[in-house]
Amino acid sequence: MRVVVINGGVGGARFLRGLVAIARGATGSHPLPDESELHITALTNTADDITLHGLRICPDLDTVMYTLGDGIDDERGWGRFDESFTVQHELLAYGAGPAWFGMGDRDLATHLIRSHMLDAGYPLTDVTAALCERWQPGVDLLPMSDDRVETHVITDHDGQRTAMHFQQWWLEHRAELPVHEFAFVGIDAATPTSAVQVALERADAVLLAPSNPVVSTAPVLAVPGIRDLVRQRPVIGVSPIIGGAPVRGYADACLRAIGVDSTAAAVARHYGPRRDGGLLDGWLVDTVDAASCEELASSGIEVRSLPLLMTTPHDATAIAQSALELATELAGGHR
Repeated sequence: MRVVVINGGVGGARFLRGLVAIARGATGSHPLPDESELHITALTNTADDITLHGLRICPDLDTVMYTLGDGIDDERGWGRFDESFTVQHELLAYGAGPAWFGMGDRDLATHLIRSHMLDAGYPLTDVTAALCERWQPGVDLLPMSDDRVETHVITDHDGQRTAMHFQQWWLEHRAELPVHEFAFVGIDAATPTSAVQVALERADAVLLAPSNPVVSTAPVLAVPGIRDLVRQRPVIGVSPIIGGAPVRGYADACLRAIGVDSTAAAVARHYGPRRDGGLLDGWLVDTVDAASCEELASSGIEVRSLPLLMTTPHDATAIAQSALELATELAGGHR
């Protein structure tokens, strides 16, 4: 069974960890027909990427790579464990910010290698594969495009309308500044790589991880051609909203900015049912949201409820298993 997982952020990385546990046989359950092998492609958001101090930083790619390679700081959900910040402190002593982006010393090595290879002319897909040689994540980790895309936020700041990088809005301002628009700068000229196209064409199902729908999933789907390829396969999503609130981060602020309520049902309607031109065939929600999502069935979305908090790796594995079971079931009737 081949699955492509559209992901970004901590929720996406932890969901992928559950899938990898299944693929590696770390669970006693076998959700796949005839205990067949599971091949996972992580199609990852790169619109969060930013250049600082001349280095290209890819937060979502790194979070997946570190999480699946047992290098993540699980408490923070990002960056390396046992991290120090000596270089950043020295930069700030020289007056070289920004102070709002935490660049650790171990993490810095990844950014140096990536930037060196990019400057030498290697595409981001190949650079990511080279970095993964160390971490062995158990998935094919693919950026959504080799072309540079950045999410900028059109907001009001210091009494005037301005544009700032998403990372500044998210980290420095904690998503509190009003949003007029999220702009995916460079998206119109971006193209999916041949690796992304092949992965989607060969996939038995596409899974939408419990990632931020507005700034993690949306940029991937906005790359010209990807959405059409995704719709050729059964699509099962996992709600990033539990009980009317995101598990972590500021997804509620992002949803509010585009006029979508912070509920599991509203996010499902935002993605849309397949029969109405949307994406979803199936939708996993937390048990607390089961009743409020019953009406989604009338639109053609198959809804399943289970605990969605990924407090432990075992929780992530159970959620991943349920997603695979629903994908297998729906793939049988997909045309």
